[in-house]
Amino acid sequence: MLGPVLATYTAVLAADTAVPAWHGAHRELPYLFAASATAAAAGMALVTGPAHENTPAPVAVTYRDGRAGRLMRAARALTAAGAAGAVLLGHRSRPAAAVAGLALLAGSACTRFGVFHAGIASAEDPAHTVGPQREAAERRRTSLSQ
Repeated sequence: MLGPVLATYTAVLAADTAVPAWHGAHRELPYLFAASATAAAAGMALVTGPAHENTPAPVAVTYRDGRAGRLMRAARALTAAGAAGAVLLGHRSRPAAAVAGLALLAGSACTRFGVFHAGIASAEDPAHTVGPQREAAERRRTSLSQ
């Protein structure tokens, strides 16, 4: 429960100083630190966890296929185009900045709708609902019999 607080606390402390690079990024630093902590946790899981557990979640397919997959691919393209447009042209041209901003907004919307549709697809697929329940029950039976 304290993970998010601990992951972002040092960013808040650093941002509340007179150091320009830290104070100027006071709104972004907590998110950066949270993302960095997430990456570190994933890395530690890869280092210490059993190799057979180091596979993508089976429901990942719901993010690649169907409507969710199309939305997630569109989200990546729009976000990349928006970021590139903002960096390369956003400071030179108001119309270019507006187009880049619209691409980022559309990329965000596609991401959220992609996640929504992946959730619906995973809930409708017995392989993602009944299958994991049966596997967990089988693991419990096996561990109790040993």
